[in-house]
Amino acid sequence: MNDNFGCIYKILKALEKAMDYPEFDIAQINHEALGVSEYRWARYMEMMLTTGLIDGVKIYYDINDTLRIVNDDIHITLKGLEYLSENTIMQRIYKAAKGVKDLMP
Repeated sequence: MNDNFGCIYKILKALEKAMDYPEFDIAQINHEALGVSEYRWARYMEMMLTTGLIDGVKIYYDINDTLRIVNDDIHITLKGLEYLSENTIMQRIYKAAKGVKDLMP
């Protein structure tokens, strides 16, 4: 899978579901689970952290200029929940519009 927004949505959805549990195994949303490169996954995490969709991770570049992610209790933020809500509504509208279009001759 290489759908950028789809991967971000899956990460946020998994973190939203994890709100019911005391700990979250980041392996559920790592690059292997999403089928993307490790570097692309790190960029997703960096984007979500800098835009405020997630919190609880530290992102830095090591001495070799490699992007590193450290899980310090990763979790979704209120902004991340809003993103999920807006995306769900937009997906429903898209599916409804597509359904109407498919019915038209």
